[in-house]
Amino acid sequence: MSANLNTTGTTPKRILLVVANPSTSTTVGGPVGFWASELTHAYLAFTEAGYDITIASPEGGPVQFDAWSDPRDESGYSADDLISMGFIHTPSLMALLDDTPSLHDLDSDDFDAIVVAGGQSPMFTFPTATHLHDLLAAFYEAEKPTAALCHGTCALLHVTLSDGSRLIEGKTMTGFANVEEDFADDYVGQPVMPFRIEDEAKALGANFITGGLFKPFAVRDGHLITGQQQYSGRTTANLVIEALGV
Repeated sequence: MSANLNTTGTTPKRILLVVANPSTSTTVGGPVGFWASELTHAYLAFTEAGYDITIASPEGGPVQFDAWSDPRDESGYSADDLISMGFIHTPSLMALLDDTPSLHDLDSDDFDAIVVAGGQSPMFTFPTATHLHDLLAAFYEAEKPTAALCHGTCALLHVTLSDGSRLIEGKTMTGFANVEEDFADDYVGQPVMPFRIEDEAKALGANFITGGLFKPFAVRDGHLITGQQQYSGRTTANLVIEALGV
């Protein structure tokens, strides 16, 4: 939990910030996790707004950054991510990643909004994370901000509402775009992901829009809020803050 000390006496809004459990890529091999900036940049925005934040994962326990998202990684891919570096060098914050609560032990009634971060692991773990799907439906049907960004939006592909309809059908949304998947595949030299969110979302009837190659971009359609990729953590969080109105 975290709360800004510069707040009034009102009860702070409560954010459920979901990250993926560690997994293994079935395409390129090797360990995968969640993308650091999608947690840390959103966390900073919510902290500055005076919100309480719970970082959780579908199965609970320790979680880890995707290596390329870690500003300390020898690749240098995210070396300029000073916000994540600040998170890493704050022991009380890193301790929150050591033993995350499981979504199975949490109730949507205890939170005002849900935000699902992305990274590589979601593409291999979220399609079968049925409790996450159910929580997203519960938040949405309770008319609470229901947000996901980057590859975390793949969870939305599997959310069915109580009337049997797909949550994203007819909705305007974004997520990791095909042009970005093309860039990643070319960079690595082979397909990185097992499927593409943009293609799947369009097939399910979503109006999938993008803001440009690796540009900060997020969109709100009623209670549904989605962010495009790893540079959209704060942009997505700001739309959640706007939706909460506090």
